Amino acid sequence: MSERITALSIAASLLVCSLSLNAQDDLSPHWNGVWNAEGTLFTMGIQVENDILKVTQIESMGFEWTNQDGKIEGNIVQVEIEYAGITGIIQAELIDANTVVAFALSCTPEYMVVCLLAKDRRAIFKKVESN
Repeated sequence: MSERITALSIAASLLVCSLSLNAQDDLSPHWNGVWNAEGTLFTMGIQVENDILKVTQIESMGFEWTNQDGKIEGNIVQVEIEYAGITGIIQAELIDANTVVAFALSCTPEYMVVCLLAKDRRAIFKKVESN
């Protein structure tokens, strides 16, 4: 029984060590490229410099929006946006080198149709070109 507990403790320690090593990896180069929102024409360019993510609109499908630069922390970035009378924060998570999942972390004023439609929705972005 004590051998089993020791083996489980060692396995748990190795898992924690490997997770902390992965958390320290520099994932910023994976963000660089052209990204497309799956199932749409919506496309944007991403360039990272010193953990600052910069967005370039390529195909916005007629949507007029502005954004601030985002600060990358691990595989997560948050970007402030303004669109159609709303302000919000989009949070994006790099799932792998070619996939990002994004959602509205905040959207105000909440009663605006754009905010209501975005609530609890996620968009999947695929990298279509690397820089």
